[in-house]
Amino acid sequence: MAPFTINSNGEDEPAQVSADLKRFNDDDPATVDLVLRQFRCLIADLCQQFNGGHPGGAMGMAAIGVALWKYVMKYSPSNPNYFNRDRFVLSNGHTCLFQYAFLHLTGYKHMTFDQLKSYHSARHDSFCPGHPEIEHDGIEVTTGPLGQGIANAVGLAMATKHLAAVYNKPNYALVNNMTWCMIGDACLQEGVALEAIQLAGHWKLNNLVVMYDNNQVTCDGSVDLCNTEDVNAKMRSCGWEVIDIQDGCYDVEGLVKALLQAKTCSEKPTFINVQTVIGVGSEVAGDAKAHGAAFGAEGVKTIKRYFGRNPDEHFVVSDKVYAFFREMASRGEKEEEDWSNLLNGYANEYPELHNEFQKRIAGEFTEDWRSIIPAKETFPVAPTPSRKSAGIICNPLAATLKNLMVGTADLSPSVNMIWKGKVDFQNPGLKTACGINGNYAGRYIHWGIREHAMCSISNGLAAFNKGTILPITSSFFMFYIYAAPGVRMGALQGLQAIHIATHDSIGTGEDGPTHQPIALPSLYRSMPNVLYIRPCDTEETAGAFIASLEAENTSSIISLSRQNLEQYPQYSSRDGTQRGAYVFIEEEDADLTLIGVGAEMVFAVKTRDVLRDEFQLRARIVSFPCQRLFDGQTLDYKRQVLQYRSNTPRVVIEAYAVNGWERYADAGFSMSTFGKSLPGKDAYKFFGFDEHIIAPAVATLVEEVKIEGIENLRGEFRDLNVHTHTF
Repeated sequence: MAPFTINSNGEDEPAQVSADLKRFNDDDPATVDLVLRQFRCLIADLCQQFNGGHPGGAMGMAAIGVALWKYVMKYSPSNPNYFNRDRFVLSNGHTCLFQYAFLHLTGYKHMTFDQLKSYHSARHDSFCPGHPEIEHDGIEVTTGPLGQGIANAVGLAMATKHLAAVYNKPNYALVNNMTWCMIGDACLQEGVALEAIQLAGHWKLNNLVVMYDNNQVTCDGSVDLCNTEDVNAKMRSCGWEVIDIQDGCYDVEGLVKALLQAKTCSEKPTFINVQTVIGVGSEVAGDAKAHGAAFGAEGVKTIKRYFGRNPDEHFVVSDKVYAFFREMASRGEKEEEDWSNLLNGYANEYPELHNEFQKRIAGEFTEDWRSIIPAKETFPVAPTPSRKSAGIICNPLAATLKNLMVGTADLSPSVNMIWKGKVDFQNPGLKTACGINGNYAGRYIHWGIREHAMCSISNGLAAFNKGTILPITSSFFMFYIYAAPGVRMGALQGLQAIHIATHDSIGTGEDGPTHQPIALPSLYRSMPNVLYIRPCDTEETAGAFIASLEAENTSSIISLSRQNLEQYPQYSSRDGTQRGAYVFIEEEDADLTLIGVGAEMVFAVKTRDVLRDEFQLRARIVSFPCQRLFDGQTLDYKRQVLQYRSNTPRVVIEAYAVNGWERYADAGFSMSTFGKSLPGKDAYKFFGFDEHIIAPAVATLVEEVKIEGIENLRGEFRDLNVHTHTF
């Protein structure tokens, strides 16, 4: 970007920039100074009352907040969910008092002074948790794990670019909001942040501005203990515009000009490097001691003396400071009114697009997705990888539903998520060497080899406005261990996202133990608000997608095979899949229940045959694709499926760590080691997954139960697979 100067007379400036700057020039510098001083003393008081919290960063960032909330950011305190508002993300979420205090000062109704004082209290009704949480007004995303927030901000900026490309028309800029993200030194050290930064620069998201609270302090001490990189050079090399602010504690004018300059950048995201002092005004200013602890009663008095305040007065916010922010509510309401009028004009000129846009604002799908999912009769009957089954289900959905944005971590040939006619989400000016290009209206995302950022950025897409965009990610299941923090944060926030996890078993084969996810299902089955669904064939895959699309406030992982799976059209059920588990094959007077799961269902079916033919034992089979969905069923249904009160054992067959199945089964044929590099069928055989090995072990268990009774087994889960892997 060419040098851009913001002058005070408004010449050659965009109209809104000129208006914003005039507002600053019209204010009394003494009032701005008073706001900074009272704000910093208030932060110190809020932490001291319960002797905890993170005061230092919030105090150092005060001038940034004044520049942003008073002069630059577009928002409406009386309607925090105004659709075209600017989005603000506090990636360094431990400085949450910074955000809470500005929400209070600018007039967000829920953030009363009483609520502000609930920070670090025992109050269950507090709107001021220790890190910002999405469910509270004015908070766009839950932040805390460092680096997540900046990744979310990239997703929010992507959403704006995409929606603008789809719906904006000449004279109708329906979606043109900015995304502002506050970060600290620690965010820049997290790998996910760099992944997200690279993508934002690559996509030229010029509607994204990152403000770096550069105080050179982390918990352990000064940043140079572990980091001496040239941050500005890194950002420039990633495709960002860089602006430096030398006196970030007091130079509100410089900050306003920098933020307004960033709004005019037409080609790049902007990184504003703001040098601040952590705990400014305190006895430990500039020291790690100011990071995560209250200053003590005497320390707070010292701060107040430094800022010319009465050391014996607490929680002081004067009428003059409130008056300074009073106009923000009316300004926001005017923004809303102008946007509403724009939308009404758009409705007259583009009625079909307006109808679609309104559906998405309401969080609705653009079409009836249930009518798009293929019927069971159209599915293959020959052995089919369930990753291919997922493509059979998902691709027609993605082709039709404008809400879906589908992407992959550089595995398009393997995950089967490309639909006919897809257009990539891409910087429209980019012309790739391979000839795969796109534009911001595209809905297929090449994430590169960035699984963590893929899922964390997707949370931003999902959070832009609930239901407006449903992100679908895809990669090998093993690499969702890289993505786990992002998946967890999506689940924690109640965000709907669907993660397509292929190559999900030792049947992956020759890629070996590095790619065979033995323990990962235990993580995701235990993770709250995640549906981990492992279908056994195409019909169950359809059920998995239906359950995931219905889960409006829940994230889903659909776990899929690389290898061919037998199809069971006579047994499998999409309706049963949506209930988590169901009777796959019933057997009167059965001697046991076999629980089949996903790619290992074939061993349950074949073991049943061997038990009947060679051991004269009758086995019923339950398919169990999703524990969490099953847990939500009625007790009567669960009793009917698993026959809790029978005197016969239940045995689960799955080539994963057995953890968690103890709640549903008495024994399991499972894995207690890492995998091995062999062709898929040979890997299964190597680890004992063969009906002629499984059946005798099960038969022995059944005979023991017949002799000694089921009580002898209950409470002491048996692992029937004796195979151990020698290193």
